Amino acid sequence: MKQAPILSKSEYKRLLSATKLTRHADRNRIAVVLSFAAGLRACEIAAITIGDVVDSNGEVKSQAFLKKHQVKGNESGTIYLSDAVRKEISSFIAKYPHRLNAPSNALLQSQKSGSFSSKTIQHIFKKLFVSIGLGDCSSHSGRRTLLTNASNAGISIRVIQSIARHRHLNTTARYLSVTDTQISAAVNLVGI
Repeated sequence: MKQAPILSKSEYKRLLSATKLTRHADRNRIAVVLSFAAGLRACEIAAITIGDVVDSNGEVKSQAFLKKHQVKGNESGTIYLSDAVRKEISSFIAKYPHRLNAPSNALLQSQKSGSFSSKTIQHIFKKLFVSIGLGDCSSHSGRRTLLTNASNAGISIRVIQSIARHRHLNTTARYLSVTDTQISAAVNLVGI
């Protein structure tokens, strides 16, 4: 099965810039951030609620606990939110403070139905990718990019497995992309 392509830093910046040109720029930006910086799947982006990421004082949490019905594989898990992701969520919530009154509502809300389906989130990503000439990418590109970047930064595959919330290490290994540059650097690092 063909894997979703991984984006470079410049491609990611172009993707974020492309969100500004859309009708729902704030919503689309936070969806991209949740994918690329928190590693959420499309179904999780659709299912995450305001109460999952914002506490009763209106502060963005450092961890979000997703319930079985919100995740792939029907196994609940904790999402760790980086300072950068928390800042993005905080900015998003600041623009829509009325949403804090309904913590059980979806973080990303549809004007028509109140929440999005996984398919709709995937469609939003596809349109964004096509708009920047990366039509072969998918909503899973963000998750693969995050995990590969973690690997490139020297983070242990066990930690990456926890970030990904994979049960099996071999699943995590399939997500990681290896480049000629990485192989060359590794050989030079340990060579005599």
